[in-house]
Amino acid sequence: MRIRTYGDSGPTVIVLHGGPGAAGNMAPIARGLADSFRVFEPFQRGSGAERLTVGRHVADLHELIESQFSHSPPALVGSSWGAMLALAYAAAHPDGAGPLVLIGCGTFDKAARARMHASIQAHTDDVLRRRIGRLTDEVPDPNERLRALGDLVLPIYSHDLITTDLESEELDARAHRETWHDMIRLQTEGVYPAAFAAITAPVLMLHGTADPHPGRMIRDSLTPHLPQLEYHEWNDCGHYPWLERAVRDKFFTVLREWLSR
Repeated sequence: MRIRTYGDSGPTVIVLHGGPGAAGNMAPIARGLADSFRVFEPFQRGSGAERLTVGRHVADLHELIESQFSHSPPALVGSSWGAMLALAYAAAHPDGAGPLVLIGCGTFDKAARARMHASIQAHTDDVLRRRIGRLTDEVPDPNERLRALGDLVLPIYSHDLITTDLESEELDARAHRETWHDMIRLQTEGVYPAAFAAITAPVLMLHGTADPHPGRMIRDSLTPHLPQLEYHEWNDCGHYPWLERAVRDKFFTVLREWLSR
């Protein structure tokens, strides 16, 4: 597993990228915390001979934590799919996880996904639909096609970004597909979010009202199992609050102060 490190003193934080399969996009958060924390940014396992599952990603993260941080459970800061992985890990290893921060967390039920898809469709005009429809012919490589799709829909997922560079170094379309399909399977079978009741660590959820992921619906699906969950929401903010012009500084202030408790 490739791991980038930032900072040389302070409490330990592991940042978990989204996607699935979008390694590298947590670098701006890692840099923003490096003055007060020791930050580790693992690149999650990519596609290969073994079909990827949520359990495989949890096992990889556990191996990292057991080998380097067994003396003191690190904080886990995850974005989107990374937030879901943080929850899955803490549910499987309650003693191995410190505080959890869920940034733009993904959905855990059909109703929230339906609301998200409706929001995306409402903001997708005919021109964008045609451009998306041409991607298969215009971009034959699936990894590059996933990147191109992300670029096209970024305005739907954001409000007013200071940059459109998400710093995703590696996009893995197969890892994305396999991991997400397994997450949906686990939700369908009733494993998640019920398993999160095992989590004892503090949990903070950070969300923007312009994010197609319906933050309050996702919060409401989690709180029956995570009564300790704290929810913080910003207007004029989409899926990437650390890049949003109106809230970037507020985001880092809230994140640093909460992790420093």
